[in-house]
Amino acid sequence: MWCHDFIGEFTTNYRELSRGQSQFNVYEVLNPKKKAKKKKYINSGTVTLLSFAVHTECTFLDYIRGGTQINFTVAIDFTASNGHPAQPTSLHYMNPYQLNTYAMALKAVGEIIQDYDSDKMFPALGFGAKLPPDGRISHEFALNGNPHNPYCQGIEGVMEAYYQSLKSVQLYGPTNFAPVINHVARYAASVKDGSQYFILLILTDGVISDMAQAKESIVNASCLPMSIIIVGVGPAEFDAMEELDGDEIRISSRGRYAERDIVQFVPFRDYVDRTGNHVLSMARLAKDVLAEVPEQFLSYMKSRGIKPSPAPPPYTPPGYPFQTQL
Repeated sequence: MWCHDFIGEFTTNYRELSRGQSQFNVYEVLNPKKKAKKKKYINSGTVTLLSFAVHTECTFLDYIRGGTQINFTVAIDFTASNGHPAQPTSLHYMNPYQLNTYAMALKAVGEIIQDYDSDKMFPALGFGAKLPPDGRISHEFALNGNPHNPYCQGIEGVMEAYYQSLKSVQLYGPTNFAPVINHVARYAASVKDGSQYFILLILTDGVISDMAQAKESIVNASCLPMSIIIVGVGPAEFDAMEELDGDEIRISSRGRYAERDIVQFVPFRDYVDRTGNHVLSMARLAKDVLAEVPEQFLSYMKSRGIKPSPAPPPYTPPGYPFQTQL
C-alpha cells in the first residue's frame, strides 16, 4: 500500500520566477528532518523552472470600468392568471394605500439593478394583455404606450408606466415568454463586440404557455451577450421557472443545448414577511438576484476572447493640480 511522504521544500517568489528558465530558478529541495539526522545530507533533489507565464483573470468590474454598458429591459406578466386588478386577491391589485405584489417586486429588484445601468433608461414591456382600442392580444407591448420608444426614466418611470398600463389594458393570455426574450435577443445580436451586455428582467406569476418556444429562445440567446433574470411573483409553484433556470440540467431545445447558462430564477416570496408587504432583507435579495449575472457575463466575454478596455483616467477638473505621492 502506497502512502504519501514529505520529500522536502524550497521557497521562491514572483520576482525570481519572472526571470524564467535560468540558473536563478534551480532550487534545492531540502528536508529539515533528514538534514538534522544525516551529516552527509545535501538535499532531496532539485526543482528546475522550465517556463513561466502570467495569466490575468478579468473581473466583471474590470469590464464595467472599461466602459461596457449594461442594458436592462423589464417585462411584466399581464395575463389573467394573476387575477383581476380590481380584486384584493389579485397580484396586480390596484390598492390605493400600498404597493401590490408586482409593484413591490418591481421596486425592490429594480432598485438593485438600476445601479448597473449607466443611463438609467429602461425599455419596459408587458405581455399577455388585450390592448385598446381594438382588443388586440400582445406579448410584447410598451408599458408607456409608445412602441417606437418604450424607454422609461429609472425604476420610478417604469412603475408609473406599469400603473398606467393596468388602467388601460385587459389582462388576458396566454403567458408567452418567447416574444420578450426574442425582443431583447434582437438587440443583443446586433452588438457582439463586448461594448454592451443585455439583461432581461421578467416578473411573472410562473404560469407559462409556451415552454417549448421559450426554451428554444433561451438556447438561441445563450450565444449572445445576454442574461435573463426571472422573478417569480405570488404563491404558485414555480417548477417551470426552475426548469428554465437550468442549474440542475442544462436547458435544451430540439437536440441543441444552451451554450451557457443565462437564466437566474428568484422566487420573490422568499424575501418578504408573512403579510407579504415588506421585504425582509434587501441585501439578501440583491445577492440572489445578481448571483449568477457576473459569471454569465464573464463566460460570454471569455468564450469570445473579449478583453476589457482600459479604465479611463480619473476626471480632474480644469485648473485642478495633480497630486502625487513621493
